[in-house]
Amino acid sequence: QVQLVESGGGLVQAGDSLRLACVASGRTFSTYIMGWFRQAPGKEREFVAAISQSGVDTRYADSVKGRFTISRVNAKNTVYLQMSSLKPEDTAVYYCASTIRYIPTRRSEYDYWGQGTQVTVSS
Repeated sequence: QVQLVESGGGLVQAGDSLRLACVASGRTFSTYIMGWFRQAPGKEREFVAAISQSGVDTRYADSVKGRFTISRVNAKNTVYLQMSSLKPEDTAVYYCASTIRYIPTRRSEYDYWGQGTQVTVSS
């Protein structure tokens, strides 16, 4: 079983940057695909980004492409989400998740989830 703990959320202004981190327990982190999702109030949880085990392959939602960057450091069991040019519509609880399937974008294809970290972007 994998335990995931997110950090780095907060309140920022539009145009600012923020970096989220997700630390995984266990010794098999490098075997998992890692993803980031977000859920705004009253909305479904949506895919944001995902990264392959080696970090070479990534996938992004169209809404964040060019502004967000996902990366990972396997030696630290950590995946990051660097968010730039933040907009009020990026406000949500951000979750990291893991899976053994290859870079899926559907929530149902991820097996383990963190508790989430709140990101609030003011206008």
